[in-house]
Order: sequence, then C-alpha cells, then structure tokens
Amino acid sequence: MSIKGKAAITGFAEMSPQKDAEGRTPLGIMATVAREAIADAGLEKKDIDGLLTGWAMGEYSILWPSVVAEYLHLQPRYFNQVELGGASAAGMVWRAAAAIDAGMCHTVLCVVGDTRRVSTPGRKLPPFPPNDAEFDAPYGLIAANPGYALIARRHMAEFGTTPQQMAKVAVDQRKNACKNPAAIFGAKEITIDDVLNSRMIVDPLHLLEIVSPCTGGGAFIVTSAEQAKRGPHRVVSLLGAGEAGGHCSITHAQSLTTSLVKPAAESAFKMAGVSPKDMHFVQPYDCYTITVIVSLEDAGFCKKGEGGRFVEEHDLSYKGDFPCNTHGGQLSFGQPGLAGGMSHVIEGVRQLMGRGGERQVKNATIGYVNGNGGIMSEQCSLILAVQ
Repeated sequence: MSIKGKAAITGFAEMSPQKDAEGRTPLGIMATVAREAIADAGLEKKDIDGLLTGWAMGEYSILWPSVVAEYLHLQPRYFNQVELGGASAAGMVWRAAAAIDAGMCHTVLCVVGDTRRVSTPGRKLPPFPPNDAEFDAPYGLIAANPGYALIARRHMAEFGTTPQQMAKVAVDQRKNACKNPAAIFGAKEITIDDVLNSRMIVDPLHLLEIVSPCTGGGAFIVTSAEQAKRGPHRVVSLLGAGEAGGHCSITHAQSLTTSLVKPAAESAFKMAGVSPKDMHFVQPYDCYTITVIVSLEDAGFCKKGEGGRFVEEHDLSYKGDFPCNTHGGQLSFGQPGLAGGMSHVIEGVRQLMGRGGERQVKNATIGYVNGNGGIMSEQCSLILAVQ
C-alpha cells in the first residue's frame, strides 16, 4: 500500500513565536490558527471532518482531541492525538493522508499550540525520560541537553567534526531568519565566533546552538488530491513518508552517531520514487546544531561522518546551493512546543506554494522535511512536491 499522491496540504497558518504567553492559552492559540488555516485553504469549518492534534504542556493528557473538537465546535469522523514529540506534526501529514485514502474522512485539520511557562521557584522537574531515571539522572542525563551533547561529542570523536562546523548551521539559518518577519531571533545575523563565544550550556553545545522555548502555534489542512485542485494555492502533494522509532533514553540507542532518520528517510524516498539529489530544499528538525548534521547524513544528503564538512562547504541559506531550514529553523525561529516541529512542515509547504517572500527558494518544486522527537528517538520523514 502507498499513499503517494493521495492527499495534499492546501492551506496553513502560523502564529509568530513569542517569548511570553501574555495571557494566551493553548486552546486559544489553536482556535486562532485553525480558523486562519481553514480560510487559507479556501474552506469553511463545516468542510472539516477530520482532526489531528498534539498534546500541549500542562493540559489534559487524555481526551485531548475531544477537548479540542469541543472547543473548536467540530464534529470529526476521524480524530486522534499524535504524540511523537517534535515528529508529531510530520506524523500528522501521513496519518491524515492515510485516513483520507481509507475513506475515513476527506479534509483533516492538523493543529497544535503551546505556551511557554516559567518554572516555579523550587519546583522539581522529573528526569527525562522517567523510565530510566534511576540510571540516567545520577550521571547528569536530565532533559535533552546532555543527551544531544553526548551525540555531538561522540560525532566529534568518531569523525573529527569541529565546533566551527556545528556553529555554521546556526549562522546560516540565522541568515534565513533575518528574512522571516515571524522569527523570534530575526533581527541580526550572527557569526561563527558569536556562536562559539556564547555561553557553554553542556559541553560541547553553546547557547546559540540550542533552541529557545517560546509560545506559539500552527495549523495546516490536509485534503484529498481531488479536493486540493479546487483550492486557492498550488497543490502540495505528499509523495512519500517514513517513520521509525525504537528507544526513549539515549542510553538505549543502538548508536549515538547513526540515527533513526536513516530508515525513516529511506522509506520516504522509496515511496516517493525520488532520491536526496532531487530535493530543492531541506527542512530538518533542528533542536540543536548537531541534529541537523546527523539528520543530513542519515537522510542520504552526504556520507556518514561527512556532515560537518558538508555544512561547512555548502551555503545553507535560502539563496545558497543547499537551502536548509529556510524559515530560520527552530534555532532562530523559536520552539513553541510541538509547533516548533510543525514550523518545518509549514515552511516546506510555504516554499512549494511560492509564498516564501524574500526567502523564497527559486524554482522550488520538491523538498524534504523531517521531524524528530525525544533524543533522536522518534523520526518522521516526508517528501512534499508541487503537482
């Protein structure tokens, strides 16, 4: 079975990330971007019969799709919660396409929203992940930073990847952000020295190599290929999708330097019948600079171990020879919860629709998007194209 070309993304909306919640709630954000995405697709709320959403920090952990449907006054025939961390939004695309192909529904709203919450003084956060806390936490593996630092340090040891090469990812993506009015860090370009002179958070990762949590949200509409032709924008079809998982704690990963992006991307390219060299841009999840380097290697854009040199030798800006995260990536756009991962999907669609503005990639008709959850734990790759 293949869902190649069976569905398309026809509209989207995105809230500009903000550092503070400013009285906003996840449901309020979701209502706003949902309304705007439906209108952008040239549809009305009555046309929506499918709903996919993701969990919002601090909200209900169960019945969330029903809470969202009730709040938005929707009566979906197909609805679910997709919880794959940063891979959730990418996972929504193919799940919506599969549901449409199966006849469960014909038009799916995919929506997420979250607010940044300041930690209460003295509040103790649980170690991440909780199932291995007694083995991980005593050695400093608490939350994501140390896990990605281990990946970066191991990549440096195995392949000679340098701090300068990792820093260049942040530098080039900041150039893209400076052309994105919605980016939270889009006011000023940075240099490799700026990155390496920023505060060390977890060796070898500096402040400017790590995403900044914020408030925001996003939504997009997935509909049948036939319905998409009647929309107001260029039809952006799903050509291929692949997903892979297998561990939660980084201590259970089979390798620190070869990730589950590899099988996910291989499946997506196989379904689409194309190869990495055919892509006009890439939008890989970028919670850290090392994430981009490992993802590009495992997706097949360069050989294993050559990612550092690859990003060093190529221009990753929107006008370069290898456009990467043309919205600035989460490193410069911001990471509003699951909407951070959704920003990669939306930017891919935006570029293919020709709506990139100053950062539009010239003649872009096909691109690669990847979502990443946990500490390289959950991966979903997509091939999107204009048809």
